[in-house]
Amino acid sequence: MANVSALFTSPGRGSAASTPHERVQAIAGNGFDGCAHANPPKREVLFVSQQHLDALGLEPGAIRENLTVAGADVHDWEIGQQVRVGEALFEITMVCDPCHKMDELREGLRAELEGKRGMLARVVEGGEVAVGDRV
Repeated sequence: MANVSALFTSPGRGSAASTPHERVQAIAGNGFDGCAHANPPKREVLFVSQQHLDALGLEPGAIRENLTVAGADVHDWEIGQQVRVGEALFEITMVCDPCHKMDELREGLRAELEGKRGMLARVVEGGEVAVGDRV
């Protein structure tokens, strides 16, 4: 069974650190409340697998994801698939390819994250999402 192991928002674009939360509000068509990285309609929320972070020695939130998922490889999800988390419903829109900013975190991280950066989604139905929620 997969669940949310961590939740984050970014208070500003290019901000150094993501802000962890125990619960957040997902807003239909807009991503997480207070997250400056949302770029509707396809890039509202980023799901990342805990297992990929662990394998690379990264802490949750390090690669600026919104939802860290334990117990599932998000790269197994199909584009167009809908995923319910807490009260919110998400639609997977695209693979998130690692960008040059990953190498700013650690040299070579961009290459290490190839095929592991996560999946982007849009919020279809808003609602509260909390750490521990089933995915």
